[in-house]
Amino acid sequence: MNKHILSAFALAALFSLGTATSSTAQSMATKSDAEKSKTKEDGMVSKTKMGDDGKTKMKGKADDGSKMKAKTKPMAGDMAMSNSAGVMVGGAMMVPSKDIVDNAVNSTDHTTLVSAVKAAGLVETLKGAGPFTVFAPTNAAFNKLPAGTVNTLVMPENKAKLTTILTYHVVPGRLTAADLKDGQVLTTVEGETLTVMKKGDSVMLHDAKGGMATVTIPNIIDSNGVTHVIDTVLMPTK
Repeated sequence: MNKHILSAFALAALFSLGTATSSTAQSMATKSDAEKSKTKEDGMVSKTKMGDDGKTKMKGKADDGSKMKAKTKPMAGDMAMSNSAGVMVGGAMMVPSKDIVDNAVNSTDHTTLVSAVKAAGLVETLKGAGPFTVFAPTNAAFNKLPAGTVNTLVMPENKAKLTTILTYHVVPGRLTAADLKDGQVLTTVEGETLTVMKKGDSVMLHDAKGGMATVTIPNIIDSNGVTHVIDTVLMPTK
């Protein structure tokens, strides 16, 4: 009997946690450790652990020694609300009230990109009304380039080449991951194209030189567009 009561208690608790996920998504995103809680009711002790990804694990034990385990994950709508509240990138919360540049400057993973945007004179453009979809390479992505490439590109005499590469990462319009379809061809601000490759929730981009970048953090909503973090610098033919 206690085992049945415990199972019902667990289901009710998990349902309650599921409906509360959207209201706590922002606070979860700002913590590196999982949310933990412990409750005792009618002789039953339950422990709940909610991870940064919204998944919830629950363990319970009744006075008679019977045990239970249960877990759940957030619904798609809950994750969408998390994105609308903000997304953690490079140790900072990217929020919809800020533009593409003002969000990017707070990310410790995008210091190279921000420096490159400044060197190319594209700050005001990317702070403009847009909307723009930006595929933002991380510092690690730039580190994949041959040694000395970045230092060479940010030199004043190479501004045109740097601008070409950076604008190849920008597509006019506001495209979320859901808008990107397998085989879709995107025309960039630079003028050349990118080809979308999609498998399930995984989004990859095929560039003009045959390179491939994977979207590691999608749907960073900015006031003037959308940013998607990628793991490789995309290269145009020019």
